[in-house]
Parts: sequence; structure tokens; C-alpha cells
Amino acid sequence: MTEPTSERKTTFTLEMTSPDQARGKRTHVPGLEIRRVQIPCPEFSWFLHEAVGTEYRWGGREDWGRRQWTQRVQRPEMETWVGYLSGTPAGYYELERQPDGSVRILHFGLMPAFVGKGLGGRLLTEAVDRAWAIGAVRVWVRTCSHDHPHALSNYLARGFTLVGQTQGPANRARRSALFGGRDDGPAE
Repeated sequence: MTEPTSERKTTFTLEMTSPDQARGKRTHVPGLEIRRVQIPCPEFSWFLHEAVGTEYRWGGREDWGRRQWTQRVQRPEMETWVGYLSGTPAGYYELERQPDGSVRILHFGLMPAFVGKGLGGRLLTEAVDRAWAIGAVRVWVRTCSHDHPHALSNYLARGFTLVGQTQGPANRARRSALFGGRDDGPAE
């Protein structure tokens, strides 16, 4: 039997209600290409979610199989965009059009090897621009205290406003399914 935990997380809801609020970071990053995933591919979406989200305790999909992933990525209101640096996936974002006309940045993040290289602000700028381009009446996102320490400040720096904050139970830490669940640290 596992011991109950008192660990908590803080969840932050942020929004933009006008494209005029956006403060983009448009620095040139040599070798960076941002491309939409044109053909929904559940395996690729699973890989991105696993590679980016495990360290930050992204939860709720650990038990999903091919059917759930296929249903998710084939929904017409979903868009997945991947940032490639010199041909290598460096990070991604998913946009989800909502029934109220808003667009949610459902997932956003970088692969561990690309954190701290100045890509986060640029990729987030592209996500926000795309959300407005597809007709958003509001762009919003949720992040939490499990995310990268600079996640909240990146959202605020790009022009998002904090509109909600809640406390709740922490997501459980988990092992990545990548590398057979063996995480023996970074390569030397």
C-alpha cells in the first residue's frame, strides 16, 4: 500500500482576449522550421506527449491505447504543430478550437535536449499567432506548478493574463515509456 501524499499543485489559467495583447518573440533561430502535422498520426502524437510531458507529469493518457489516440488526433478541431531544429523534433504545440469560439493551447513544450536554447518564446509566439489566424475570439492555456520553472513567465511575457489559479492534488510522477521506462539520466 502506498503512503498518501500531501503534495499539491497549483494550476494557472491564462488568456488573451485580443491579438493586440500578444507580445511575440520573433528572434531568428537558424535551422528552425515549424510545420503542421498534416496527416494525423497517433503514434507521433503519443511520442510527442511522452517525450515532452513525462518530466512535467502530464497525466491522463498513460493508459490510452491506439483507439483513444486515433480518436483524439483525428478530431477536426485539433491541430498539432512541431518545431524542428535542423530536422530534429525540438518541441510542439496542440491547438483545440472550442465550441465558444476560443482556441485552447492544449499542449505546449520542448524536448529536454532543446530546453534553454531560446526556442520556447519563439514556438509560443507561433502558437498564439496560429490561434488568432484560425479565428479565435480568445486564446487560453493552462499550466501548473509541475511544468518547467519558466513556463508561467513565458506565457506572461507573450502577453497572456492570469485569470485563474487553483490548488489541487499533485499529478503522480511517472516513468517515461521511452527507452523501455529506463531513465538512467542524460547521455554523456
